[in-house]
Amino acid sequence: MGFKAALSKPFAAWVVRGIERRKKTAKEDQLAIMLKNVALAKNTAFGKDHHFSKIKDYESFKKHIPIRDYEDLKPYVDRMVNGEADILWGGKPQYFAKTSGTTSGVKYIPISKESMPQHIKAARNALLNYIHETGKADFVNGKMIFLQGSPVMDKKNGVFVGRLSGIVANHVPNYLQKNRLPSFKTNSIEDWEEKVDAIVEETIHQDMTLISGIPPWVQMYFDRLTEKSGGKKIKDIFKNFSLFVYGGVNFEPYRAKLEESIGRKIDSIETYPASEGFIAYQDKQDDKGLLLLTNAGIFFEFIPAEEYFDENPTRLNITEVELGKNYALIMNTNAGLWGYSIGDTVKFVSLNPYKIIVSGRIKHYISAFGEHVIGEEVEKAILSVAEEEKVGITEFTVAPQVNPPVGDLPYHEWFVEFSNPPKDLNNFALKVDKALQVQNIYYFDLIEGKILQPLKMVSLPKGSFVNYMRSEGKLGGQNKVPRLSNDRNIVDKLG
Repeated sequence: MGFKAALSKPFAAWVVRGIERRKKTAKEDQLAIMLKNVALAKNTAFGKDHHFSKIKDYESFKKHIPIRDYEDLKPYVDRMVNGEADILWGGKPQYFAKTSGTTSGVKYIPISKESMPQHIKAARNALLNYIHETGKADFVNGKMIFLQGSPVMDKKNGVFVGRLSGIVANHVPNYLQKNRLPSFKTNSIEDWEEKVDAIVEETIHQDMTLISGIPPWVQMYFDRLTEKSGGKKIKDIFKNFSLFVYGGVNFEPYRAKLEESIGRKIDSIETYPASEGFIAYQDKQDDKGLLLLTNAGIFFEFIPAEEYFDENPTRLNITEVELGKNYALIMNTNAGLWGYSIGDTVKFVSLNPYKIIVSGRIKHYISAFGEHVIGEEVEKAILSVAEEEKVGITEFTVAPQVNPPVGDLPYHEWFVEFSNPPKDLNNFALKVDKALQVQNIYYFDLIEGKILQPLKMVSLPKGSFVNYMRSEGKLGGQNKVPRLSNDRNIVDKLG
């Protein structure tokens, strides 16, 4: 065992003791963070506009701070981008994380000097927790790769601007810098396909032990490695590769293909980072629930998903949530995001400690006929049948067909890229439809009531989703293919 691996074990034990203590004080910590953040921001423009001086408890917090998404908060953010201080948080941000927006175009998410360390600490603790739980630490002696955005940053009125992953790359601890790949020069390449090829050249002969990234783009990296090596499995290219760290999407639709590319099963850690803050990470290998970070500068709220678009939806803190219910996640951060709807939905799988799974996106659903089918449901439906039928799936998305030929009932249309296609696509689609009916009672009722006909499935050629993402300028990095749409904007470009 190398020096770093040996040293990491007692350090991991010390860190985990602190994590265990915080699990027991989650309720108190959340209330304390709420009041602390309000006190620190009461003299900001937002704090004055929303009477922070009158906030004494959660009821008054809800009274004075409305729920907002980015478009609603944008007038305040624009003032910060234009160089004003003391707008959402004290002073100016340390960074703006630049992300793709929807109606607002580019989004600038503020990161403060108080919130930045929490991003780094959470990523570190996820690895240390793994070391303590499993006793496996040898990976810290090898090379680690983080497939991420460019670390090159611009400046706007004195504030550095870049992608979150690129910002974080500039904060990798010194003791890991020599282990980290790719090089700064390679990591700075903007074109994703050119960048992946350069990473392959730089890493193929290295001792890679940890690989991190969003699964579909890691798969592209693996495919290029296999091609470059003359068909070798990843386990034969990187003999000591032992840990995969991922976040951003559900791993399950990609697991079979990734493990086939690797050539064996491998330990993995799921993380839930966002530009707005690091939300949760997997702390047990045998538990897919993610530990909610209740003491990391973020006060969390939860809105029952079915009420999200109501005029006055119910707002809950962690003392009021229930197991198994679908909630829209709301964040109040120590970078000045208040009542901020991040757009994700989560479910609690444990209340002691507080653990969640990400169930989908609040705006990524199909409810063209009142069924409100969500991402978690379509993923479970297709994956259960794919496992039974020994079918491999590369990627898929679903949209409603509300204008079928005259005389036909409307239906859900699934566009799937298979790595190992079913022998009978129609039979496979019928089984997926039955599985979705089990997942969603409203969908079941619509099928039974002859309002909808069973889903139809289109098998797409290899590379269809990569080509689509390339055409949208969203190839690689933190970009993901939406599982569900309530319109046909995506599938019309695929089909």
